Amino acid sequence: MPSYRDAISTTPASLPRSALARMIRLVRTLDRLSRLPAYRQLLEPQLPEIARFDPGHDAVMMGYDFHLGPAGPQLIEVNTNAGGGLLAYLAQLPGSPLAETALPTRLKSQLLNSFADEIRAFSDGRRNRPRGIVILDERPEEQYLFGEMKAFAELFAASWGVPTAIRDPSGLDAGPKGVFCDGAPIDLVYNRHCDFYLERPELAGLRAAYYARTVCLTPNPFVYGLLADKRRLVLWSDPAVLGMLGLNRRRIDLLTKMVPSSCLLAAGDLETFWVRREELVFKPVSRFGSKGVLLGRKISRSRFNALLPEETLVQQLVPPSLTQAEAGEPFKTDFRLYVYRTRVLGIAARLYHGQVTNLRTPGGGFAAVRLV
Repeated sequence: MPSYRDAISTTPASLPRSALARMIRLVRTLDRLSRLPAYRQLLEPQLPEIARFDPGHDAVMMGYDFHLGPAGPQLIEVNTNAGGGLLAYLAQLPGSPLAETALPTRLKSQLLNSFADEIRAFSDGRRNRPRGIVILDERPEEQYLFGEMKAFAELFAASWGVPTAIRDPSGLDAGPKGVFCDGAPIDLVYNRHCDFYLERPELAGLRAAYYARTVCLTPNPFVYGLLADKRRLVLWSDPAVLGMLGLNRRRIDLLTKMVPSSCLLAAGDLETFWVRREELVFKPVSRFGSKGVLLGRKISRSRFNALLPEETLVQQLVPPSLTQAEAGEPFKTDFRLYVYRTRVLGIAARLYHGQVTNLRTPGGGFAAVRLV
């Protein structure tokens, strides 16, 4: 299995300071939007039951992904279990080990404070840290970013003295009375599993604990439904709908200028989409990590005809910017902000070749960002 170091690039990517400022403003606008009662009421009929349940806290390590186009930064998607935050730090300091002891004090404080805020909100202020933590993913040892999960576990154990395990759902004893790992109670689950609405049978116990509020699950289905379900991009790019939700004109303009026009395939005429396909990208709403994303200029008619209209997001294509390497062809580039609520925890560039973002391009991966 490749090392996490294979996902770190030595080629820095440039980003204008003005673009970063706009990206941060957009993140804060979306956080504000997600908390408006009118926004939540509008979404409620569209959300599955579990996403309508408010656990009373937020979501650590949110990721906001941007392409840098001629009109400035454009939001491509939002993630609630964004991996790579520590690799983004390593890209800034090549050669540093991915370990708790190597992280700077300020970064450790920012990360720990976000998890502490979550457990305080979950416990109504009764706890500042959990008794036990599980980092959850599907077969975590097989995941490309398993090394990063181990670094988080070391951080919790060394800085807080809190026992931390990395587990697949099968390694938990979970139900309405709580979550237990090897017999020990778990107060906080750092959720890196990509079943965002906890629909798989193996997550039934965790789902029951979440509903019973016997565990702090972060990120969680509630925040995913508000911000990271790709269908939200349809709303954010529609000025008429935004105008009914209580945002001022400045914030509406920011959203509509920075969120590419988006709609469900079911919302339009299929033949029109086919004719316009070269300026579009097609994304399955229920998948993650660029899986199933199709550029219109490369899609065949048979593949297009097989798309599920209610499950496919159609988005105006914003090609990624390019970063020139010392040798070889330029890397396609996207930028990710790691965020807790409105606090930016870090920024990364991701360099790649091919149709969509990946961490397997030789010489590519997470890269240092140079502000210009």
